[in-house]
Parts: sequence; C-alpha cells; structure tokens
Amino acid sequence: MAPPAVAAAGGGGGGGGQQQGQQQQQGFGLSGIIRIVFFWFLASKLFSSKKPADPSQMISNLFQKGEPLDMWLYVSENEKFNDFGNEAALIWHETNIPYVTWGPESTRTLSLKYHPSEALKNNGSFYAHVFFARSGYPADPNDPEYQSQYAFGRTHPIVAYLPKRSDKKKSLLGDTKDAERVESVATVTDDAEADSKDDGPAEWISYWKPNITINLVEDFTRYGHNAVPPNIAPYINIEPSTGNYYPTIFFNEFWLLRDKLIAINESVTELPLNLEVAPISMMKWQLFLQIDQSFQIHRSYGSMLEGEADELKRVFLEGNPYLLAITMVVSMLHSVFDFLAFKNDIQFWNKNKSMEGLSAKSVVVNFLCQFIVFLYLLDNETSWMILASSGVGCCIEFWKIGKAMIIEVDRSGKIPMLRFRNRESYASNKTKEYDDIAMKYLSYVLFLLVAGFSVYSLMYERHKSWYSWILSSLTSCVYMFGFIMMCPQLFINYKLKSVAHLPWRQMTYKFLNTIIDDLFAFVIKMPTLHRLSVFRDDLIFLIYLYQRWVYPVDKKRVNEFGFGGEDDQTSTDVATTSGSTTTDATTTTNEDDKKKN
Repeated sequence: MAPPAVAAAGGGGGGGGQQQGQQQQQGFGLSGIIRIVFFWFLASKLFSSKKPADPSQMISNLFQKGEPLDMWLYVSENEKFNDFGNEAALIWHETNIPYVTWGPESTRTLSLKYHPSEALKNNGSFYAHVFFARSGYPADPNDPEYQSQYAFGRTHPIVAYLPKRSDKKKSLLGDTKDAERVESVATVTDDAEADSKDDGPAEWISYWKPNITINLVEDFTRYGHNAVPPNIAPYINIEPSTGNYYPTIFFNEFWLLRDKLIAINESVTELPLNLEVAPISMMKWQLFLQIDQSFQIHRSYGSMLEGEADELKRVFLEGNPYLLAITMVVSMLHSVFDFLAFKNDIQFWNKNKSMEGLSAKSVVVNFLCQFIVFLYLLDNETSWMILASSGVGCCIEFWKIGKAMIIEVDRSGKIPMLRFRNRESYASNKTKEYDDIAMKYLSYVLFLLVAGFSVYSLMYERHKSWYSWILSSLTSCVYMFGFIMMCPQLFINYKLKSVAHLPWRQMTYKFLNTIIDDLFAFVIKMPTLHRLSVFRDDLIFLIYLYQRWVYPVDKKRVNEFGFGGEDDQTSTDVATTSGSTTTDATTTTNEDDKKKN
C-alpha cells in the first residue's frame, strides 16, 4: 500500500557541499539502477536454458486464476503461530477474494488502530501471520476439514530494529544548556555500517511499520524442479505431497519510506495500521526485487548512502509522470553538456599558449574552493564514489594552475617547497595589473562575507569540532559566494575591451547547463540559497554575453588557443605562396622535358 506523498525535506545553506554531492550521487544511483535492470533482462533472455524440460519433472501452481480465496490475518509477538482459535489475535478476515483477477473485488483494504503491549514498548517483537485457503476450507491445521494443498500462509515482521547513533555535534562556545541536553538522531543504517562506526556499540530501537501491503503474485509458470530462477526461489513454497507450489505471497514494502516508520517507546499508546491485499503482476514483482537488489549492490560498493533509495522512490511518488519524463530527458542533456564543457575546458587549457586577458588568480582560487569542498565531503563521511569525483576535480584544477603559472620545486631548504611564478605573457602586460586590482577589492567583500557567516554559524549552529566548523563555514561560503570569483574576469574584459581570449565553447555549454538548473530550481525542491546561487550565475553569464556583443573581435589579439587572426592570414599567404612556387617549378620541369623529347 503506497503511503501518501510526503514533502521532501529541504536543507539549509550550511550543507551546500554535501547536498551537491548527494544530488550527483542520486543521479548516478538512478542511472545505475536502470543499467542493472537492463542487463538483468538481457542476460535472462540470452543465457536462459533453451533445452525443453521433461513435463514429468515440472512443477506448477496449485491454484487457478480467479479461484475464490478466504484470508485470515493474525498478529502476535511470536514468530511461530498456531493459535488459530484466539479471536483477539485475528484482526482481519476476508472471504471470496478472486485469485489474481484485476478489478475492485480483488483488492481489499482495512485501517485500524493497535494498542501496543508493554513488551512491545520495550523493544519487543511483533509479527503478522497471513493465511489463505480455498474458499470453504479452513487454514487451521487442527481442523478436521483441513487439507494441506488448499491452504498456505506467510509470516512477516511488523517491527523493524534500526540502530540509533548519537549526534556528536555540540556548541563550540560551551553552551551549558547544550551540554546538558543529550540529543540523538535515529539514522537508518545497515548492521555492517553501524558496526563499522567508531562510536561504540550501537543502540537499537524498534520502529512500527504503519502500512502492510500483501500481494498475491500472478505466477502460473511451470518450472523444472531444479530450474526455479534464483531471484524468486526464496519466495516459492512447495507443497510436499504433490510437489507443486503454492501461490506466492509478497509483503510489498517497496513504497514504505523509512521516514514513515514510527518509533516505539513508553509514551506510545496506539499505533496506526493500514492493511491492503491485492494482486501483482509477475513482471512488476520481479522489477521490485531487482531494484531492491540494485540498491543493496550500490550500498555495498559505497556508491549510495543510506536513505538515498528513499529519495529516489520519493521522486516517483510525488512527481507528475509528464514532469518526471521531462526531468529525465533534461537530466540527460545536462550530463551531455557537462561532458562537453569538461572536454572543451581541458582542450582550451591544453592548447593555450598565452595568459593575456585571463585571470590567473581566479584559477588558483578555483582550486582552493574545489579542495575545500573535497575536505568537507571527506569530513562528512561521504561515499568513496563522490570523494573520487571531487578528488579528480581537484587534480584537474591543480593541473590548470600549471598551465596558467610556472610551478617550480624549491629544494634550497630542508623541506622541498612549491614555488609559483607568473608567466611572461601574464606579467608583461596589463592583465596582471587589472587582475590584482579586481581581486584586491573583491577579496575585501569576500572576507567580510566569510567572516560574518562563520560567526553566525559558530553562534547558532552545532558542529563536531573546530575543524568541522571551519570546513562547513568555508564550504557554505564557496556555494553561496563562489560567483564572486567570476567577477575579476569581467573586470579584465572591461579594461582590455576584448573577450577573444575566453574559452567560449566551454562557457556556452556551462550557460546551457545554467538554464537547465533554472528549470530545476522551479520544479525541484531545494534549499533557497542554492536556488538563488543558480540565478546569480545567470547574471554573471549574461554580463559575459553583453561584453561579447559590445566588444568587437580584434584579430590582432590572440584567440583562445594562443593564435591571432593575423597569424591565420599570414599562414594562408605563406601556403598560397608555397603553392604558387611549387606550381611554377612543376610547369618549368614539364617544359624542359618536352624540349628534350
């Protein structure tokens, strides 16, 4: 039973780096799921056994489609159940449910309130026991009319046990109220993850599942005794006397988001329980199983954090189907533009021969910003996939410093040090002077903003340590005020009255991505500061476009690859002259040959 739509939680500006990493990771998780499902389907078609099985060795479903069933749902604190005469344990009884026929008569629902016992409040176990039987036959094995091939059932826990980790964040100013208050955040993690933390033994608490969806799988496939697919084999229940299998019961928790779970404690007096029994197609059931398996694979490889699977499901629960389709297409375009911008950025700096008109200080500051984000992600225990992506970005930004400046190793001291020296094309003209002026005044503004936000974060927010406070403050400032780092290039363009030195291909792709980000800012819930940063980038790019329109192309000035228009004209003239000379020489040679003949 799908829970109602829940609004996605929005974060503040202080977690900008982590939110950016999580958004990238969610995109990777969704594409990874699609790839795994596709390869699973392809492998099942290509590598399935083509040899026909012996009909005498086949097993089939004991029930026919549309056959009426009676259902009993019991609850108890014991995993094994045989107390069929206990009326208090029976919470739901339905009759004449047509087996896997599609219609309103085959779907039944019930909502009720359950009052937990004292044992359940103290981390006790609780189970749902569902039994089906052919209409008119009992599900109780002790009943004289009971027949094993006509009744089947399954048990499912209603209580989940999840580790509770203490929140180590505290007020760094020594607030006495904060020291006395013990705040803890219950996080849903795997057992292995909980045990791997250095926080000591994890405390486990129980959570109530408010929704129970019982699906009867529409499966009438005839399987060989040893040819049941491994992904559905755990769900197949064989009847011993006939060797055939019972209808498959699937407790569907795919749409049960973890933030809907209810913590059970002494203060809880009643708990909601929404029940549903309905059919499910074989394809849809296998799709749910495959997606859950892909989530587990991503978590085991560290490419998906706990809780991100719920965020992906939330997109499908809350999103309009048409809007979701548009979002997926636009996301693909965003990835393509990202790749093209990255490729052209590498090509530009690889072929660039002159730093005239380019801000070398902006390149250094970009590297520092990228490095700060990497340290922030590392401090917040981000998955290795995001860390690797951020680390590669740091390496590329450092490589760009080597293209913009001359890096030397100073071995005069005891410890070798890196020395940075400006290139002649940058220091011998007005570019360095304009860059110094722009960075000087902008740095004053940036330092004031960083200092003000850091003080605010120190006074009103909680952090694990002083190191974490510094990193979180710097990272938030990078995402909130990073657009200021683009302003020195605008000032240089204004003074030089030219934009021919800029990598316009890369900037065009980035501008297209910014337009896509504008679309996401309206259709996707995100922090307000992140939404504002998108429109600030728009403003900067519009100023770049205005400068390109105002300042005509000067062919005497070098272009983005270190060549000028006159160089191209000279090369063309030389090539023409060389071609003419070669033609004249060839003509002379031919005339000499004719005279000899």
